[in-house]
Amino acid sequence: MTHSREPTLLAVCIDDFGMHDGVNQAALELGGAGRVSAVACMVDGPAWRDGAQAMQHGLKGKVDIGLHLDLTEPWPGGARKPSHPALVLAAYAGRVPRAHARDEVRRQLDAFEDVAGMAPDFVDGHQHVHQLPIIREALIGELLQRYPKRLPWIRNTAPPAHGRFELKPRIIGMLGSAALGRLAQAGGFRQNRHLLGAYGFDGAAQAYRQRVCRWLAQAQDHDLLMCHPASGGNDALARARGIEYAFLRSQDFAELLAQWNVSVTRLSAR
Repeated sequence: MTHSREPTLLAVCIDDFGMHDGVNQAALELGGAGRVSAVACMVDGPAWRDGAQAMQHGLKGKVDIGLHLDLTEPWPGGARKPSHPALVLAAYAGRVPRAHARDEVRRQLDAFEDVAGMAPDFVDGHQHVHQLPIIREALIGELLQRYPKRLPWIRNTAPPAHGRFELKPRIIGMLGSAALGRLAQAGGFRQNRHLLGAYGFDGAAQAYRQRVCRWLAQAQDHDLLMCHPASGGNDALARARGIEYAFLRSQDFAELLAQWNVSVTRLSAR
């Protein structure tokens, strides 16, 4: 059944590129097939450097490629980082050193440029850290200074109206979407309208399909659907990643997009 409504332009973004080869392979396949329109990259991830070369050959010009700012992932052999709850508490208590936030934003943008050979089309945050106090000011300031003639778009985490009744999307949005939105607007940055795709990474394949149906029904022009697929790997989200990957590459997903009159599009093309 085709639902009668105006055509909707929806960005679909794969998070965590560079975390491991399973995420990378899923992004390369789904991006090449037009099932997603953006890939968010973790420059400290062990599979980032090799994955970036494949991405340049396979996806550059087809999808938006951006920085997934990471301040919490405990990479093996990497610098010690706070947990996400600890970072949230520190940011809201004003205990994140401003110089450290600025230096970390600069370091990760440098690393992105050095390997990707381009400025990021967008910036968002692993576990949405880009919207936290102190960090958001450091990010906006650095982006304005670094890319004054071509600002990247920045992920907005505000849920759609129906999503405000679901706990996880509401909490994510409350952790800084409005404040970041004011900074972004003042600086002339573009943002997606709402964020779709937040859930507890629980449930079987049918539950994920039902969620996608709900998100497509809620979608408005220039909303963003985040996803976390992988073709393999054994990280903490491995089961959910496999379910997402199988669904996003399926004919069922393509048919649902058509039924809801949704086109997958790049936000940088706005």
